[in-house]
Amino acid sequence: MTSKKMNASSPTVSIATDDEIDLGKLFRTVWRGKWWIALTTVLAVLIGGYKAYVVSIPLYTANSFVVLETRDEQITNIEGVLSGMSGDYMSIFTEIEVLQSRELIKKLVERLDLLQDPNFNGQVRSEATPSSKASKYSVGAVKLAAKAAVKELIFGKAPPRLLPSAETIMDSVISNVLEAISVSNVSDTYVYRITVTTPDQKKSALIANSLAEVYILNQLDVKFEATEQATTWLTERVSELQVELETAESAVKTFNSGTALVSPASLEGLNRQVKDLRERLGGAASTSKIATMRLRDLESALETGNRSKMIDIAGDSSLKRTFDLVEKGTMSSDVFDKQFQREIDRAKVEETRSTAQKMALQKSMDELEKQVEQQSKDLVVLQQLLREAEASRLIYDYFLGRLKETSVQQGIQQADSRVLSRAVVPTSPSAPNKSRILALSGILGVFLGAALVLLREMRQNKFRSAEELEAYTGYTVMGQIPIIPARKRKGVLEYLVTKPASASAEAVRNLRTSVLLSNIDKPPQIILSTSSIPGEGKTTQSIALVQNFSGLGKKVLLIEGDMRRRVFDQYFDISEERGIISVISGEAKLSDVVAHHKQLGADILVGEKGSASAADIFTSDSFAKFLAQARQAYDIIIIDSPPVLVVPDARVIAQSVDAILYAVKWDSTSKSQVVEGLRSFESVNARVTGLVLNQIAPGGMKRYGYGGVHSAYANYGKNYYDG
Repeated sequence: MTSKKMNASSPTVSIATDDEIDLGKLFRTVWRGKWWIALTTVLAVLIGGYKAYVVSIPLYTANSFVVLETRDEQITNIEGVLSGMSGDYMSIFTEIEVLQSRELIKKLVERLDLLQDPNFNGQVRSEATPSSKASKYSVGAVKLAAKAAVKELIFGKAPPRLLPSAETIMDSVISNVLEAISVSNVSDTYVYRITVTTPDQKKSALIANSLAEVYILNQLDVKFEATEQATTWLTERVSELQVELETAESAVKTFNSGTALVSPASLEGLNRQVKDLRERLGGAASTSKIATMRLRDLESALETGNRSKMIDIAGDSSLKRTFDLVEKGTMSSDVFDKQFQREIDRAKVEETRSTAQKMALQKSMDELEKQVEQQSKDLVVLQQLLREAEASRLIYDYFLGRLKETSVQQGIQQADSRVLSRAVVPTSPSAPNKSRILALSGILGVFLGAALVLLREMRQNKFRSAEELEAYTGYTVMGQIPIIPARKRKGVLEYLVTKPASASAEAVRNLRTSVLLSNIDKPPQIILSTSSIPGEGKTTQSIALVQNFSGLGKKVLLIEGDMRRRVFDQYFDISEERGIISVISGEAKLSDVVAHHKQLGADILVGEKGSASAADIFTSDSFAKFLAQARQAYDIIIIDSPPVLVVPDARVIAQSVDAILYAVKWDSTSKSQVVEGLRSFESVNARVTGLVLNQIAPGGMKRYGYGGVHSAYANYGKNYYDG
């Protein structure tokens, strides 16, 4: 439990907040409101019964079952549009959506002519409603006419209502049919459940069976249409491929006739010839180079005139012998020169021959390489044309085969689903479930009643027990006084005197004891009795305390501190007109003004109206002297002050008293008023001695669940009559 302090004074008002839920208190609160809960439950059950037995239209539900065929049973095993369903979850959920598609429902509407059914077409319903003279003057018709007249008066004449188009009506009927249909998959199977609910028994079964049939026929139509489209497309495609194949073969023939290529083998032979010529050309080039170098060496030696060098370069033994004979002188040098010149001439001839041979071989090789290059290009082109022709032939053969297969399949398709179980006409309505409606209505009524009781309890802002008052304010509750059963205020004192053993008298004695024990060392002599607002029983409380104290032999003075209202004359017959102001002002002595009430057993000092404000009077030194004088003359002085939230008098008087009793009317004074009143005393550093929970109704205490806890209150009602 936590508390929030109002100011630094002690004690202070504490607003307690409990974060824990008291289940016992919660149950008691609900139990106290059991009759309200019973009433709401009965009302809820009556409303539910009216809904179930009078308002609700009986609905009948029919179920048909369709199974999905997952195996492929096509004759020629072609795939695509002719294959069966795969049976996976995607296919299952897809078919559920197909069953609930607007296009399929449209076919169902057209097949069963549901456009003329008033259950699905509101236009037909309104047109079919008969209009009679009696219906024109019915209460409903008069109300509708009145509403229309008011709307026309405020908003003007409405434009003429346009009739909906045929498309709009169809869309509306489809939507209404969809609302009556639900499709689900039976768990772990390939079976679909088609559920139809309508007000007509036969119509529910008819729609369920018809939807299954339309669904299967739609599968066949889709397959037939797909096959027909495939056949048409394949026929056109085969014709195009045939033209492409003929064009490719013609291109191969034309190319072959325009080229000299025999075959790839002949191209390989030409490549071998090129290789041989390249080798021969290499040899001829080497020979030509050697011949050229020999010719240059011989000519160089001839220019030097060195015969020995000429002989070495020529490498001719006969030239060596000729050179030896010339050296011996047996032969002329001209013979040597002529012989060497012949060597040069032979070298020139050899050089010319080898060069010519090299050039001839080079020319042959160039021509042959050019031929090979052209032949290679032609072969590549030819192979490309052949491949294109072969590819065209393969595609043509494939599509031609598919065309024949599709043509064979056309007209022999099988549906992917079949009807597993047809719907039967229901014999009893599926809705409304009357017992369930009544049960739920009762449960709802109980919860609603309990919620209302708890809400009322949460919103209550008053005190119903001393514990609650103490916990909320932080102040001690010194007394709990029940209602004194007196019809008039003058009967209060008579009741207390004549019934001293009553619960009310006993409660006052308990209060008296608490006041005296509030300060054992110095029991309070002057006691202030106040409250938050008028009507909380503070005056009755003051009178009861005075009567109780006087019964102890105490000399008691009762002062009427509320000089504005002056209510003592409603309790006592007092002839004395002078009062407290006369005593304070010194115009009269206290002993001369007080009135002794024999039945009360005490003196009474009534209030008196004066020219000065009451607050100024109570703050004066004269008032303090008056109280000092009263202390000397009386054992107990009780001041009945005005309510603290109405005027400041109580706070002023509180500065001069020994104890403050703060009356709180049971189940009446709001918590904010009590807190604000206590704060007002704290603001002037006045200590409230204790609280008194006043005017408690014993029956109310018992009704709110406190009678069993506070046993003293359990007998209050009995004491009223037996005391």
